[in-house]
Amino acid sequence: MVKSLFISSISQEDKKENKGSVEFQIISFTNRIRRITSHLELHRKDYLSQRGLRKIIGKRQRLLSYLAKKNGVRYKELVSQLKIRESKTR
Repeated sequence: MVKSLFISSISQEDKKENKGSVEFQIISFTNRIRRITSHLELHRKDYLSQRGLRKIIGKRQRLLSYLAKKNGVRYKELVSQLKIRESKTR
């Protein structure tokens, strides 16, 4: 399952302690985005899921920009680990 692949990248000890960390939240949102995207490939007219996907993408984008401002090194590592595009800076 996709979720286990990315969450396993965080060690088990860190996962218990840092569920509220920015990295964990970004990984969680990325897993949800990938799950909803695969759902939308089958069900193209599911507009409620499309709306939910846009909301989750916005939340992840805000967290990524926050992480980029606070710690650029951790941001670069996370983006390369998750294989997502870097956000555009404003």
